[in-house]
This record gives sequence, structure tokens and C-alpha cells, in this order.
Amino acid sequence: MTTFNLLARLSQNKALLAPGAYDAISALLVEQAGFEAIYMSGASIAYTQLGRPDIGLVTATQVADTIARVRDRVSIPLIVDADTGFGNALNVKHTVRLFERMGANALQLEDQTSPKRCGHLSGKELVAASDMVGKIKAAVDARSKTETLVIARTDAIAVEGFERALERAEQYRLAGADILFVEAPQSLDQMQAICRAFPGTPLLANMVEGGKTPLLTCDQLSDMGYRLVIAPGSMVRVHAFIAQQFLQSLKANGTTALFRDRMLDFKQINELLGLPDLMDEGAHYEGRGQEAAE
Repeated sequence: MTTFNLLARLSQNKALLAPGAYDAISALLVEQAGFEAIYMSGASIAYTQLGRPDIGLVTATQVADTIARVRDRVSIPLIVDADTGFGNALNVKHTVRLFERMGANALQLEDQTSPKRCGHLSGKELVAASDMVGKIKAAVDARSKTETLVIARTDAIAVEGFERALERAEQYRLAGADILFVEAPQSLDQMQAICRAFPGTPLLANMVEGGKTPLLTCDQLSDMGYRLVIAPGSMVRVHAFIAQQFLQSLKANGTTALFRDRMLDFKQINELLGLPDLMDEGAHYEGRGQEAAE
């Protein structure tokens, strides 16, 4: 597992930008592009593994299996969407231990009821703030090392109003959350007010195309006071868009040739995935490398 100190990185002035990933190849692409961390999006796991929207259908086991596969392929930090913790405070402890063991460096918990919904959908419901405080304390107690960070998300803006969302976030900070995530602010004024309310506490901004929050650049969010910026579902939306175009072209023309300049060929995909290195490694263990040298 990576030794990258995530909390120390979040103390820097420039926000950490973490694209969303949902399987090993998407995570590998993020790492190869030079990003410092990956956000493992529960929504994107639902989109890609279930073909369903983000309405609480993904299980803890499915997320844990995904973490394990991703961690086996990449070394940069994994910030993992743990939804509601998949139950009560005892379930949260189990989830934290499981996800940490699989390779998570940070876990995000939210104060919705189960089944949860995407933060930019309507119709959300919240647990009592005291219940969420208990979950955060349970998460802090369950982690095996302090380097594993706990992110507390509140969806209260859409349910109880903006001021109540700030009050909930403060309770979660006092309960031990390392990072605060006030989900779905609806204006620049609200975003700036969140940053003013929590000086010195790392804040997360969620950029969702077509969502409720204004889309800003990482630099703009850094200047505002955010220290972690995620684009959780962007890559899967790009892939779905391009895949629709490709399939329409294939059906209409009966060939993939028209998309040849917009895809990796057989050799290129294998190079991206590391086939040459694996072949060399396999040859070494089979004795071929030594025989060739002799």
C-alpha cells in the first residue's frame, strides 16, 4: 500500500484533485495520467457493475472487492465512497476495517438514511445528527491507523436547509472527522460560506456535471478554501458518451474502422496494461531469461 501522507497533502494550499474510478483499468488510467489520488465512486460502481443509478443498490462486499482489485493495480491513495457505512455504527466499524484492509486510505460516510441516493438527486432523507455522530466515532475507533482518514458528508442542505447543514458538519468535525463534505451547495455564496465556517479543516468539493453545484476549476476551489476536489462520475459519463457514438457508428456502418483514430489498438492496449513487463517477468520465472543470457 502507498505510504503517501494524505492528510499532509491536504494541508497544502493547492487542492488535491481526485478523479473518480470504478475498476482497475479506470484507476490505472488515473494513475498513469499523473494524478495524486483516486476517488472510488459508489455511483460509478453502480453505473458500471450494476447498470443502475446511484440509489443505494451497491453492497459493502461489492465495494470491498473493487477496492482490492484496484489496490492490486495502483499505488496512489484511494479515497473510497462508503455510502452510509452500510448500516448502523457497528456496521460502520465492520466497513471501515474491511475497506482499510482492502487498501482504502480514506473513507467517506454520509448522513442519509438507507437506502441512500446520489447527493444531487431529490428525495433524500437523513438520520438524526446524533446517529451520524455515533457513526463517525465508530469509524475513528475502528481504523487501525490514524493515517486512514474519515470524511464526513452531510446532505442536509437539500433536506434541512443550509444553516442546519453547517451545524451538522460542525458536530461531525467535533466527533473526529478529518475532512468535511457539505454536499450539493447551490451557489457560489453557499460554497464560500462553507469555507468561512471551517477554517483549518480540510473541505471536499464535489464537481458533478449537471448537478446542483456550480462547476469550478481546481484552482478556483483552492482559492476559495477547498482542499480536496473530486470528479466522481465524470470518467464513466465520458466513456458512456463515446461508447454510444461508437455503437451507433458500428451498427450503421458495420465496421469499427471509422473510430480507428479514437481508440487504442490491440498493441496499444496491451502496452498500457503492462503486457511487455509481465511477459518478461514470466520468462524470468520460467528460466527463459537465464537460458537466453547463457
